[in-house]
Amino acid sequence: MGDLEIRAAVADDIPAIVGMLADDPLGAQRESPHDLTPYLAALDQLSSDPNQHLVVAVREGRVVGTLQLTVIPGLSRKGATRSIIEGVRIHADERGSGLGTQLIEWAVAESRRQNCQLVQLTSDNTRTDAHRFYERLGFTASHVGFKLTL
Repeated sequence: MGDLEIRAAVADDIPAIVGMLADDPLGAQRESPHDLTPYLAALDQLSSDPNQHLVVAVREGRVVGTLQLTVIPGLSRKGATRSIIEGVRIHADERGSGLGTQLIEWAVAESRRQNCQLVQLTSDNTRTDAHRFYERLGFTASHVGFKLTL
């Protein structure tokens, strides 16, 4: 495996990112890789917010992974800043290669660099392999998450 670069996502990366988002049973139901317009609009919004970090992992010129890191200042925990890891995806060809670990380690290091006191993430109840992966990296399933679709 060649060298890995983790960098900010750009518009040319959107087809690969959306392809990875859609490449599982959950994503196949909610993503639309044939219409990239809403994804490009979202990238514009993310890119203009200094607390949003949409990154891609690139190996040999090919996007092979992605995640979004959001930094949130807050009042709770004595004014702690926290980060949220979202949308972690690894290309099917790279799963099991250690790339996921490298991406999460990047997110944790970036969170520390930005003086976050806590890193959190959610994972769908059905993603039991992902749960084991996050637990191996030191995350604990300490909360129950709730969503309200609008």
